[in-house]
Amino acid sequence: FRGDHFAGGRRTRLPMAPIGPDLGWCEVPDDRNYNRPVKIPYGASHERMKRDDRLYDVCLVLDWNIAPRLRGRGSAIFFHLARPGFTPTQGCVAVTARTMARLLPLLSDRTVVKVVR
Repeated sequence: FRGDHFAGGRRTRLPMAPIGPDLGWCEVPDDRNYNRPVKIPYGASHERMKRDDRLYDVCLVLDWNIAPRLRGRGSAIFFHLARPGFTPTQGCVAVTARTMARLLPLLSDRTVVKVVR
């Protein structure tokens, strides 16, 4: 979470870590750190987690392709803040900051998020 933008990130039972300028997420299936957090600068293609658009002021990693990580099955699905107007994500789940602040105290590591079409 970005404590400088979203103080509500501290009000949860989930383990949370601050998002700093050197946090990235590896997107390259052939890299040994595929679908894991990495420290920037990083040699392989990665997504920067500290964003100017504030979508990742709170960003939870759902358990899609985390354990075990299978190459080519897709990178992480994040649960993060929505863009204005709820424009589409890149395969993630997004809610308003207000909704996120209401949900965080209710979530735990046993919470099941079911994504349906």
